[in-house]
Amino acid sequence: MTLETRIKTFAELGRFLRLFSMENSDLSDFGEPQIELYYSLMEKISEAVHHNGWFTKENVLFAINQWGNTLTQENLENWLENYDLSRVSKPKTVGIVMAGNVPLVGFHDFLSVLLAGHKVQVKLSSNDKLLIPLVAEFLTAYQPEFAKRISFSAGKLEHFDAVIATGSNNTARYFEYYFGEKPHIIRKNRNSVAVLSGEETEAQLTSLSEDIFRYYGLGCRNVSKLYVPENYDFAKFFQAVFPWNTIVNHAKYANNYDYNKAVYLMSEFKLLDNGFLLLKENPGFGSPIAVLFYEFYKNETDMYELLSTNQDNIQCIVSNGSLKNSVDFGKTQFPKLWDYADGVDTMEFLLELGESDEGIAKRD
Repeated sequence: MTLETRIKTFAELGRFLRLFSMENSDLSDFGEPQIELYYSLMEKISEAVHHNGWFTKENVLFAINQWGNTLTQENLENWLENYDLSRVSKPKTVGIVMAGNVPLVGFHDFLSVLLAGHKVQVKLSSNDKLLIPLVAEFLTAYQPEFAKRISFSAGKLEHFDAVIATGSNNTARYFEYYFGEKPHIIRKNRNSVAVLSGEETEAQLTSLSEDIFRYYGLGCRNVSKLYVPENYDFAKFFQAVFPWNTIVNHAKYANNYDYNKAVYLMSEFKLLDNGFLLLKENPGFGSPIAVLFYEFYKNETDMYELLSTNQDNIQCIVSNGSLKNSVDFGKTQFPKLWDYADGVDTMEFLLELGESDEGIAKRD
């Protein structure tokens, strides 16, 4: 299968996902095999919502729409033009251990392996086991040769040449034990932060709400911590994020809000509380659900030092553009294809893997 065919197939998948996520989709826009997949996807979304209480229909459709808008011919070609994919002269089987914290969270690895020309063996998370197989069904329906390149493992991964595994800091130790002898990328806990100057507009802070609350804050690209200048006035922040107040109507989120509030109050921690979000001063990064950590900084030099010291804990930095490589407010859940998790170039890893029989080093 040529690279052109692989790109075209994923671009067609993007078109399908865009059409699917449109309100009042016209079925006449779909080809005959796609109509069947349209109804299958509707069914899988319903099943996913019932299977995983965090996967609301709104969030699943958001993920589908985001990938639909990302998978265009232009985006795929712009991404891949920076690589020489002919380097893959020895295609390998790459195992992917997927996380399940947000819908379709492992799709970028899946996409990268197949576009690079390798085969993929997927170990799905029990929390997100319904959507990726339907994506695979679409690919094989559109281009049957993909059937030989995609497999799913119900148990342990077997007969693979390399692995990409995503999990917590705890599971990463197990991944190192099981996969340490193979070329691998092992991803651990990371969180995203926002750096505020105190000069942000209400519109910017409202956009920041998307970075905080989308997927209930469960993703590594969700902002879980604020860096704010000394004497920062949080009233403006609370006012701007108020439109998300209905999030507390979600039972699982509300349970976490109530539990964390009770624990903190019993421990006599100082809290800021607006009825659906708790703000707690804390030097850590992985704030619990319904909690946002914050930390004060003195000046710009102090801020750069804080970020530099903690770069291994940070996935994204949100700011007004004053910080290098930062993300605009409201954009953390809209990564480009070349915005690699943890800053590790997955495609380069895959190309090096396919250059010889010897394999390559790990990429932690």
